[in-house]
Amino acid sequence: MPAPKELDPSASLAALYGAKLRKLRIRAGLTQRQLGDKIPIAHSRIAQFELGNEVPPEDVNGKLDVLLDAGGDLTDLWGHVRRTPFPDWVQKFMACEAKAIMMRKFSQIIPGLAQTEAYARAVLSAGQIYDDGDTEGKVAARLRRQAILRRDAPPWMWFILDEVVLHWIVGGRHVMREQLAHLLHLGQLPRVHLQVLPFGSVDPAAMGGSFSLLTLPDGGEVAYEEGIVYGRLIEETDEVLRRAVLYDRLQANALSPIKSAELIRMAMEERYPCMSPKSPR
Repeated sequence: MPAPKELDPSASLAALYGAKLRKLRIRAGLTQRQLGDKIPIAHSRIAQFELGNEVPPEDVNGKLDVLLDAGGDLTDLWGHVRRTPFPDWVQKFMACEAKAIMMRKFSQIIPGLAQTEAYARAVLSAGQIYDDGDTEGKVAARLRRQAILRRDAPPWMWFILDEVVLHWIVGGRHVMREQLAHLLHLGQLPRVHLQVLPFGSVDPAAMGGSFSLLTLPDGGEVAYEEGIVYGRLIEETDEVLRRAVLYDRLQANALSPIKSAELIRMAMEERYPCMSPKSPR
């Protein structure tokens, strides 16, 4: 069995939480699998908590505190982690994103860099079920990130969107029409290449999440994958390569940029015809 990955509690609040969790688990004489079974959640989630890649939901944290006889220490630390404006892994990703010279993204939701203000607000407002943070502050931060696209020399960008994003109604039909029109505009920018992966062509290896590949100025690459309540920055060469191979497989099955624009325009006109914002949704 490989040795457990060494933790650096000073790296972030999430890392400090993870190191504390591992220490308490070992003190209790439990493996990650045994602790996961007691909650119950998958042992892989326990591993992600300990690595600082994911923060447990409030109810799971409460059970961990009791099961590991933490005396409220985990709950206190969890509160500090959750009050940070952005999780540590998001901050690391945004720092890499800001200096990337090329980005490749596969997404099952409109990526943040391509979202309109109304779409972003709808997504982040819905996310309050997981996090009671400042929605308007997060919307503003997301829009500021989009300054990357307006730089004199913006990065080369490849977006592959699962066709499902054209059909999920986020924020109402008028919000979706505006969002799809914005995608068509982005697709006309010189360094933006937008493709849609049609129904029937989704690779099972990519189901259930989104990921990005960033090429940095020194030629190095990092990957970032995210789900509903977690994100993970990946820097290990072999793991980044695996995502690059998956991206190439997805791109091989995606529609061309021209065909993708036609599909987006058709969805916009058929599913979200021009209407007043006050019209029924």
